[in-house]
Amino acid sequence: MTLYTGVRALAAFVFMFFALPAQAVLEIEITKGVEGALPIAVVPFAAGAGERPSEDIAAIVAADLRISGLFNPVAESRFPEWPPNASAVNYQNWRNAGIESIVLGRVDAVRGGYNIQFQLLDAIYGRQLIGYSIPATRTQLRRAAHKISDLVFAELTGTPGAFSTRIAYISKQDTAGRDQYVLQVADYDGHNPNTIYTSNMPLLSPVWSPDGERIAYVSFESDRPEIFVQEVAGGNRTLVAGPTRLNSAPAWSPDGEQLALTRSEYGNPDIHVLDLTSRRLTRLTDYSSIDTEPVWTPDGQYLIFTSDRSGQPQLYRVPVTGGNPERLTYEGNYNAAADISPDGTQVAMIHNDGTGYHIAVQDLTTGEVRVLTEGQLDEGPSFAPNGSMILYASTYRGQGVLAAVSEDGQVHQRLQLKEGAVREPAWGPLLEAP
Repeated sequence: MTLYTGVRALAAFVFMFFALPAQAVLEIEITKGVEGALPIAVVPFAAGAGERPSEDIAAIVAADLRISGLFNPVAESRFPEWPPNASAVNYQNWRNAGIESIVLGRVDAVRGGYNIQFQLLDAIYGRQLIGYSIPATRTQLRRAAHKISDLVFAELTGTPGAFSTRIAYISKQDTAGRDQYVLQVADYDGHNPNTIYTSNMPLLSPVWSPDGERIAYVSFESDRPEIFVQEVAGGNRTLVAGPTRLNSAPAWSPDGEQLALTRSEYGNPDIHVLDLTSRRLTRLTDYSSIDTEPVWTPDGQYLIFTSDRSGQPQLYRVPVTGGNPERLTYEGNYNAAADISPDGTQVAMIHNDGTGYHIAVQDLTTGEVRVLTEGQLDEGPSFAPNGSMILYASTYRGQGVLAAVSEDGQVHQRLQLKEGAVREPAWGPLLEAP
């Protein structure tokens, strides 16, 4: 897909998928990190009496911090000592080893699960920065580890961590010789995948509700594009935009009460807003062009969308109350599939300046455009809820993969299944881990 992710993909749905196991885990590979990433020691957590945890909490925390690209967890062979707790730490030893931050912890078995205690220590000033106790059931150990990573990341960077978040994506599976399209949800790092919905017909454009409890998506199960809203936990699904010539590209309003979408009932695809309570549908654009891929600004006042009304796909902005769309992008001959940073200052997009389809960001105040990726067919950008990374779909060795790039372009990651391919990524909202 290169043109109009929400429209051309519906007209000619061509995904180069292979068969993959339903519970396959996405594996993250850091392809480029920040030079001079902060050295940090994550000491293996001490185990108390009783049942030992099935997950290595310290290893998960170290992996999270490494994946961020901002931290360089040091090898255990470089540890100058193995303190069981903070009172046993000789800070001078750690400073001599060039290690500035230390994470220590302990996991105790308790009735119903575990209690995880951890401390973040500043080796430079010889003091504790934060310390918490986190309860977890047996099935919540990875989530608890991600929460620890969030707290460490936030303390050391001043930016909320996004390790406790989830991603949604579409995969295609071969079941007894028959194609099945699968909407899946996983932890941000690809672990704990969970199938939300399976169909014999294509699924497209998953998008999270602001509370993280529902996903809206496009389904072709009736041979025509329809938009459904489905509970992530309960599985209940509701048809919200029924059969017509075209339904595509749903996008939640910041308050979760409306969906913007592309719909064609009068000839050309136009931007509409659907009130999910009254089911009232309001048409916002009416032009002899393809208007598609709407996204809301964080203040809920505007929609940014893709249109070819200027002759080539470009991004436009229109008030939710209606009015004349304002063109936003001028650099490059193709700009589409917008996603807006959580603070509303930047828009990520597919950008083509004649060298391929890359992920780029544009400053909405200055108009400055920065190209972040070098792939020939990168698509579907989705900002992390803390604004630090952008998830997108790409290709690697002829296979569809997910990838992520930091908003400044310094950190690059690839999320890949050992078998098969994944597309249509969507990063979920920031939520409190259990």
